[in-house]
Parts: sequence; structure tokens; C-alpha cells
Amino acid sequence: MNYPKVIKRYCPKCKKHTAQKVSIYKAGKRRASAIGERRHAEDKKGYGGQKFPKLAKPAKVTKKVTRMLTCPECKKKFNTYGIRIKKFELVAA
Repeated sequence: MNYPKVIKRYCPKCKKHTAQKVSIYKAGKRRASAIGERRHAEDKKGYGGQKFPKLAKPAKVTKKVTRMLTCPECKKKFNTYGIRIKKFELVAA
């Protein structure tokens, strides 16, 4: 799916329509010091195999893509709901 890099839409913070920049949301780096991460590492440590079995056949073929819109005036970022799609490409329109 080809999607424009800039889209005109309403900004609730500015209370007006602005040409907002579109980018794809990417999850940040996971913290190894987080309690869940430490628990998972402890469960995997030593003998006894993998805690969560590696799936032989994944259930889903596609991933959800979350679009992130940035208002140029107030620099506020908005996340939109994820679209389940195989290929998502930002194009200049």
C-alpha cells in the first residue's frame, strides 16, 4: 500500500487543520533491567529448554503497521490504529 508522506488533517491541540508528517511507529529498545525482562531471562537460564516454545508455523501472515502523525506547528505526535497489511510504503504525493 502506498501512503502519502504528508497528510492534511485536524490537530486537536492546535484546533486547526495542518499538513502533518507521516512516519511508521517503531518500538523502542527493550530495557534489560525491567522486572519482566529479568524474570524471563531467569526462566530461560540453565537446563530445561525454552520457556516459550518457538512456533513452527506462525498464525498470522501480516503485521500491523501503526502510523505516527506529527503536527508541524505544535510538534505533537498522534498514533493511529494499526492497519494489518503485508507491504506499507510512504510515498511523496
